[in-house]
Amino acid sequence: MLFQKDMETRYIFITGGVASSLGKGIISASLGKLLQARGYKITIQKFDPYINVDPGTLNPYEHGECYVTADGFETDLDLGHYERFTGIETTRDNSVTTGRIYLSVIERERRGDYLGKTIQVVPHITDEIKRRILLNATKEHFDFVITEIGGTIGDIEGQPFLEAIRQLRWQLGPQRALNVHLTYVPYLAAAGELKTKPTQTSVKQLQGLGIQPEVLVLRTEHELSSDLREKVAHFCNVDVDAVIQSQDLPSIYEVPVNMQRQGLDAIILKKMGVEVGETPELGAWHDFLERRKNATRTVDIALVGKYDLQDAYKSIRESLAHAGTYNDYKVKIHFVNSEHITKDTVAEMLKGMAGIVICPGFGQRGIEGKIIAAEYTRTHDIPTFGICLGMQMMVIEFARNVLGYADANSSEMDPVTPHNVIDMMEEQKNITQMGGTMRLGAYDCELLNGSHTWKAYGEKPMVRERHRHRYEFNDKYRHEYEKNGMHCVGLNPESKLVEIVEIPELRWYIGTQFHPEYSSTVLHPHPLFMSFVKECVRDLKN
Repeated sequence: MLFQKDMETRYIFITGGVASSLGKGIISASLGKLLQARGYKITIQKFDPYINVDPGTLNPYEHGECYVTADGFETDLDLGHYERFTGIETTRDNSVTTGRIYLSVIERERRGDYLGKTIQVVPHITDEIKRRILLNATKEHFDFVITEIGGTIGDIEGQPFLEAIRQLRWQLGPQRALNVHLTYVPYLAAAGELKTKPTQTSVKQLQGLGIQPEVLVLRTEHELSSDLREKVAHFCNVDVDAVIQSQDLPSIYEVPVNMQRQGLDAIILKKMGVEVGETPELGAWHDFLERRKNATRTVDIALVGKYDLQDAYKSIRESLAHAGTYNDYKVKIHFVNSEHITKDTVAEMLKGMAGIVICPGFGQRGIEGKIIAAEYTRTHDIPTFGICLGMQMMVIEFARNVLGYADANSSEMDPVTPHNVIDMMEEQKNITQMGGTMRLGAYDCELLNGSHTWKAYGEKPMVRERHRHRYEFNDKYRHEYEKNGMHCVGLNPESKLVEIVEIPELRWYIGTQFHPEYSSTVLHPHPLFMSFVKECVRDLKN
């Protein structure tokens, strides 16, 4: 393994063309993994052209899940891919939007920092974008900084980002800045042909902005012939060996292996003047893929939530998949819309499920269905994992049906409920601004010795997990809960806020106020998901 300790930071820009959702985030994460495997220190960042300051107020139907970093920043879901693939811990500096760029520039203008100059996209906005691109490497040395630019070439919102890249490439030189462009090669069934014209057009648009890509990654559903790749290379001024195909694969986790097989990392190192050295074996990664391939038995797990969109619960889905692999099962996920769950339908809707996850979320819609689901699984002893709002619904259900408070609720849903077993955090009550006002990021949690949760974590006395919420378990009811069988087994050591509840008499009935799904990676699956899936498959093994 070659490693140049004092190497200058090099910058790789990932752009996309033809269509959105081609997988720039997966390519960025895969490339990061391959460079990391060679011994290089890397980080990956996402620059999104939308004007929202962060994704915290975006509807999951619009943008998928909101991923939260350990330092408490609400970010794009692609940062979840970066962390799951590489095991790095991203921060607020790894996620930047147009909104953050303009907000920073406008705040400086209001302070008079520009000394009366006219503020323009060039140079003021582009300078701020460049500053942000370089920022991570000014705080900590990285050998490679991979920057994914959201959106598609041709989007009007993305123009300032591409201009900033053009300037940086010129300033840094060809051996310190490189562009990887991901495009789509569609297959026209009627003609029986793969068409390269969209890729050619996309690259010409990029060239028209002053950026010549050094590497092309062609997204395709069909194998690309050598003649087609040569044609693309010829028309796009790219070396033939730098035209890489990204064909549909059974799993996103096979992408790094596919990219390594075609030499993506080696090509980039060579073009940036870095000695290539031996190809790393990716042993643990291959072991994971092999175990995943050999896991032929299936376990059915329901996600009870209100967003019928795969990306809305992306990290939960991936965490279940990781845990399934390491338990030698494939997790088959069934989305169950909580809006449709009633006392009359719950048994049929959850029929055949080995376990359920009561999903996080905000707002009134679908919560009564979640409460009914929690009651059904509690009374039928079905393994149940409640996350954030899901945990709160478990708490409300217990108050209504065990403690006898039929009107128990969260003050989020019913501000005048006489039994607010879930209540707003005291420090949040006077805050009216949306976004960034919640309990966000990683906090310590002290575990109760001997509890199911303590055992799941490997008998650790203290863990640290990420949060995203305003409302908490109301501590004045804690004694009643514990007396009646729901135990508070995880507490914040400073505030004494309740982080975890469980019913020890049941097989696996645990709710967490935090989001454990943010911490599960390919090589280090989260212990709670591991424990949950292990319990779900226990009966299937008998």
